[in-house]
Amino acid sequence: MGFVCAPLTLIGVIWISPFLLPVLFIWAICYDLFKSELPPGIDQPLKLRFYHSLLVMTAVLGRILEKLGICRDISLLRFMLDGIPPLWRDSKLLIRDLKFAEVPVRVYQAKAPSVGQRRGILYFHGGAGTLGSIMCRYIARETDAVVVSVGYRLAPEYLYPSQYWDCLNATIHFMRTVEDYQVDPARIILCGDSCGANFATAICQILVSRTDLPKIRAQVLIYPGLQGLDFYLPSYQQNRSVPILFRDRVVYFCLRYLSKDTSVVEDVLKSSHVPEDMKLKYKKWISADNIPEEFKIRGYTPQKPPSYKYKHDVHEVIKQMLEVMFSPLLAEDAIVSQLPESYILTCEFDVLRDDGLLYKKRLEDNGVRVSWYHNEDGFHGVLTLFGYGIFSFPSAKKILDNTVNFIKKL
Repeated sequence: MGFVCAPLTLIGVIWISPFLLPVLFIWAICYDLFKSELPPGIDQPLKLRFYHSLLVMTAVLGRILEKLGICRDISLLRFMLDGIPPLWRDSKLLIRDLKFAEVPVRVYQAKAPSVGQRRGILYFHGGAGTLGSIMCRYIARETDAVVVSVGYRLAPEYLYPSQYWDCLNATIHFMRTVEDYQVDPARIILCGDSCGANFATAICQILVSRTDLPKIRAQVLIYPGLQGLDFYLPSYQQNRSVPILFRDRVVYFCLRYLSKDTSVVEDVLKSSHVPEDMKLKYKKWISADNIPEEFKIRGYTPQKPPSYKYKHDVHEVIKQMLEVMFSPLLAEDAIVSQLPESYILTCEFDVLRDDGLLYKKRLEDNGVRVSWYHNEDGFHGVLTLFGYGIFSFPSAKKILDNTVNFIKKL
């Protein structure tokens, strides 16, 4: 669990910071004020503006360091996200760094012996770096579960779909060795946030046909991104400029993740990458018509036909975005109907909100039991700073407590 170029990144930041950081931060604040939209009701808007300005500054500084040949821009982002140590140590938890099938993992479990077998949770983090440490501590402590945080290889250094295979291989290894951790094989849970929730979804779908492994007890999906077909859903329009994840950044990061040309962002946003027959085929599953009306109150304009013009060359560049592994919302009913009990967390001010709502409907339509929690003042990535006292957001605690309550009932 780490990243490349950490020493060079640190040296570069120290060298350049006295001269450039103050100017960059002022510029980032101005950028945030002009580019961001913070709708009424969002959790602590001034604090969110401050963190978004830091993120923007980090992104720009990263590009400068990359131009200077010091490190890649993404290395600085990871350094900033990974470099925040927990403010507290939990003496009740045993935390170990291990390898499952050559995949780095961090295992969290209570030091005190358990009366019976514990739950086992595979946790797949989201974000640009290795996040999830404090969340995993909290979940392990509050649920008395063994939590395995999977340190899958990161893009763009490791090409798609390496991340899925790492998560899958680590999961299979754990499922075959659960007795070593006093885990009940009938209570194995897959959990993830953001792109990590995408991995959890895809792996659940892959494992439904495996008869040589224990059945997954539940999947826990925290503000998941589940499809690359339609970026014009109501939540993409309403929250297109809400920090920390803008609508265009979703596509940009998807393209970087796939190691594709980012110049096609605008074409993808207009759905020019989707052939008409595919758009019609999946309209029954991915459509604003399947979003409850109460989620369109803040404003939604259906996409007009003239704005959609299929471009074959764009499709060829990013057709992997339309595969089931990348877009598990496109899985057939025969697979979806076999999935385990599910928990889906959505945030009102998140561009990915409707992905979660659409998957909720698909699961329910196929007879899968779903527990859904909608956080009305939360935004994408709100869990990133959980556990840092006054630097955290109240909605993050609500989200984790609700998630923990679901897990404790399994």
